[in-house]
Amino acid sequence: MLLIQYTLIYASVLIFVAYGGMFSERSGTINLGLEGIMVMGALGGAFTMYALSPALPGIVIISLTILSGIVFGMLYSLLLAVAAINFKADQTLVGTAMNMLATAAAVVIVKSFNNARSGGQNPSAILEYIQTRKVFLIKAFGSEFNIYMILTLILVAAATIILFKTRFGLRLMACGEFPQAADSVGINVYKMRYAGVLISGFCGGIGGIIYISAANSQWDFMYGVAGAGFLALAVMIFGQWNPIRIAVSAILFGAFRAVSDTYSAFDTLVHLVPGDVYKMIPYIISLIVLAFTSQKSRAPKAEGIPYDKGTR
Repeated sequence: MLLIQYTLIYASVLIFVAYGGMFSERSGTINLGLEGIMVMGALGGAFTMYALSPALPGIVIISLTILSGIVFGMLYSLLLAVAAINFKADQTLVGTAMNMLATAAAVVIVKSFNNARSGGQNPSAILEYIQTRKVFLIKAFGSEFNIYMILTLILVAAATIILFKTRFGLRLMACGEFPQAADSVGINVYKMRYAGVLISGFCGGIGGIIYISAANSQWDFMYGVAGAGFLALAVMIFGQWNPIRIAVSAILFGAFRAVSDTYSAFDTLVHLVPGDVYKMIPYIISLIVLAFTSQKSRAPKAEGIPYDKGTR
């Protein structure tokens, strides 16, 4: 049961973050900064859980925590939007810089906060939210599940409908495939790409909260999110930028990640195989999967190409 719980938790993280990357790239903007967006969303959510009283109604704690993660994630994603869409900067470099900046900034902020709060006695990068985290847990079928799993199911359904059944989704995909053609029929490519990047901030921010809080009561921001953003990118590519395929891929990758966290349960193997090997499994699998599937992957044709209204 523990393996199933961890699989669902990590699948939820990967689905949220991979969907963020999907919406951004469907609009034509490569978002390699998902890792940084996750860290910023986690930072906002962690501070909110730390500050709120456990005596507050659960719905208030849940709503404010998620809202904080969304706000922090979307604000941070604006760095990519402004740099890539307005200034036509290299999207790969901007995303990489965002990842490096986020973890460093989070560590400085949390260390400064702890240092000031303890009078210089606790300069750590750890935030605790033991009591408030409990409101996210739901008991069902004789076990505990996290409310984020329900939100993930809602997201899968909503993303599928929005992308393929709404005018907004079809216009978003048009801007990622043929932006000049989309512009010729009156679609504002710049606005649609901003929307795609902001949606990635929305989803990535929530993904960051899930990552640090679903299975933990505290988080050390020195570790960032340990490559979860890049793993989500692998899931997105393996899922071919399709919501349903991404969800299935996330469950597969989530299972491998769950094994890396619960390897001590395998009594017969734990003494034969070092624990670090289990922790490497999801990343090794992602490399193998991408090596065999990347040639057949079909990314949006205009992704990564800055849009110039005067180009035809």
